[in-house]
Amino acid sequence: MSGRPIEVDGVVQHYAWGDRTFIPQLLGRTADGRPWAELWLGTHPSGPTTTSDGQPLSELTGQLPYLLKVLAAAEPLSLQVHPTGAQAADGFARGVYPDDRAKPELLCALTRFDALCGLRPIGATLTLLGSIGAEGLAHALRSDGALGTIEAIYHGRFDPDPTIVACARSGRVEAQLVTTLANRYPDDASAIVTLLLNRVTLQPGEAIHLTAGNLHAYLGGAGIELMGASDNVVRGGLTVKHVDVDELLRILDPTPLVQPLMPNASRTGRYPLPEAGCTLIRVEPGTTHTSTGHELTVGLDGRTFYLPPGTTLSPSVTSYVVVVG
Repeated sequence: MSGRPIEVDGVVQHYAWGDRTFIPQLLGRTADGRPWAELWLGTHPSGPTTTSDGQPLSELTGQLPYLLKVLAAAEPLSLQVHPTGAQAADGFARGVYPDDRAKPELLCALTRFDALCGLRPIGATLTLLGSIGAEGLAHALRSDGALGTIEAIYHGRFDPDPTIVACARSGRVEAQLVTTLANRYPDDASAIVTLLLNRVTLQPGEAIHLTAGNLHAYLGGAGIELMGASDNVVRGGLTVKHVDVDELLRILDPTPLVQPLMPNASRTGRYPLPEAGCTLIRVEPGTTHTSTGHELTVGLDGRTFYLPPGTTLSPSVTSYVVVVG
């Protein structure tokens, strides 16, 4: 089967937060009014890819260690974290997680993409809270640190209302997000937790790397995701899906994230995900790429291929390829 790209069909997930036009337009399909949130490419049982003639991809590749997605968000996603491999194995045995594997991931923006990624250094957060007038939250952060403050918020020991009122009076984008989320989820204290996180705006080609324990949320935009072949998500709020605050607090990494963006990735076109043993690469028109393992690719014309080992790809449009190893 080697030597030529094999066209494959991914699985579309119609989650409520999805954009209604981006993925249909990418795939050359007619928008049908539903949200088209994600296109899954891989062998995960929740969305297994098939070849164009209906053969399961797994019959050609076995179970792939990664999952490739196109994501298009019109609304904010849940505030969430992912477990380490050891935490996933333990949680799977306890019935907490659907998979026994970690879910490291990265996202490379295809459009302007807004996200929350990791805890902001405390000094910078105190400056932000001072500009908003959120004195109570600033005091809690000074006294208890980020993890202690988040625990107090989720366990009802911190009243979120004064912070929400202060945000409603502020023009800061971070405060405006709190107002939007508090209106959408009026009984969810997660809205003010967002003030403790890095707010990032990615331009096309820029990327963020989400390691285990990274508290994050996607806010809007379209991008390519590469992750470990796992569906382990622990949500703290800002969703109608199941939340598990205690598990989130148990696995959350409180280490401040100083630099959320992946350095040099936009320039080099290489986006490594070492925890999953693979790298996302950008292949431009006029160049070639030869696969070394079982690789998947998605082009900006919406065509998706499996590349058996030894297959040469010469894309006519910018394409993103997963390289294992």
